[in-house]
Amino acid sequence: MLYQAPLPPAYTRMTGGEMRDRIAARKAQLGKRLVILGHHYQQDDVIEFADFTGDSFKLSQLAAQQKEAEFVVFCGVHFMAESADILTTDRVKVVLPDMTAGCSMADMAAIEQVEDAWDRIGRATDATVVPVTYVNSSAAVKGFVGGHGGSCCTSSNARQVLEWALAGESPTGGTGGRKVLFLPDQHLGRNTAYGMGWPLDAMAVYDPREPDGGLSDAEIRRATVLLWRGHCSVHQLFTARQVDEIRSLDPSFKVIVHPECDWSVVQKADLAGSTEFIIKTIEASTPGSKWAVGTEVHLVHRLAKRFEDVKTVRLLAGIQCLCTTMYRIDLKHLLWSLDELADGRVPNLISVDPETKALARIALDRMLALVGDGASKSMAASTVDKAHCVD
Repeated sequence: MLYQAPLPPAYTRMTGGEMRDRIAARKAQLGKRLVILGHHYQQDDVIEFADFTGDSFKLSQLAAQQKEAEFVVFCGVHFMAESADILTTDRVKVVLPDMTAGCSMADMAAIEQVEDAWDRIGRATDATVVPVTYVNSSAAVKGFVGGHGGSCCTSSNARQVLEWALAGESPTGGTGGRKVLFLPDQHLGRNTAYGMGWPLDAMAVYDPREPDGGLSDAEIRRATVLLWRGHCSVHQLFTARQVDEIRSLDPSFKVIVHPECDWSVVQKADLAGSTEFIIKTIEASTPGSKWAVGTEVHLVHRLAKRFEDVKTVRLLAGIQCLCTTMYRIDLKHLLWSLDELADGRVPNLISVDPETKALARIALDRMLALVGDGASKSMAASTVDKAHCVD
């Protein structure tokens, strides 16, 4: 975890109202030089000041489109700020209000581990291995993937990217000449490949903490989809039992979950898809409908409040499924960041080195070329091919 120096005592003594007034004043002072991005999982009082809200990749793209912006303050986590730096020009300075706002999933795939895994897999098979990384990964991992002929993906376009990576392969008997190394989230990879028709026994989990990844040479050769042993600490909290409990409580509830959830949860859910898919589905649903949602609690509560007089929206779990690292971004740190910028200093600058940036950009551009305008419009396609999961 990166280090964040304690804030000056004045910030801890201010009331919420005082901080809001000062943030609004700083925004007005900085004007179009400043863009504040707020991820969907961010706290409501921070979202209040966001110029744009969305998922991580959508926000990074929006930042790149702001021609007058000099400063991008990303209210999210570290890998998101890195993506914004990759996609914006060198003129733009990307700021993360709290450097300790990281992502446990991204941290589960260190670049050294990925390099070791690549060598290990290469020794075990002569097949062409295509690396695919979820955007929830470090810039270094994105750069590795871009430099080794692979692509990034998002939760909404993972299927298109996997179809490209496995071109010519078939779940019912392909050529056996191509494999995918999918990282760092095993659940998104598994749910996506299964939705494409690949059986679970065509997949194997590579565990970087185990000698040789915990796999024999034969297991690596047998698998078509090699899944990195990583997960989202929030979506890991949802269980198939919770789906059963919701249905026994009230069968009229529809269950919609993120594909970072475990395979067993996705199989029992009515719908599964990206954060944008979840939002758009609930927006378009009929009045009186009831939804149990398997994703981060701040987003679910925001949807519940927005539709409280029209629809019922609740968290799937009976516990608070909170992104604790995202929670580190608060009004105090946001205000401090804006004060520093207004005083001519750039705090917590996120800067990806030129070589890594160029290689990571290859992986991101390859994804955009594969899915066309879909990624830039935050496609609402489900990653799980169920008859009721459509665009």
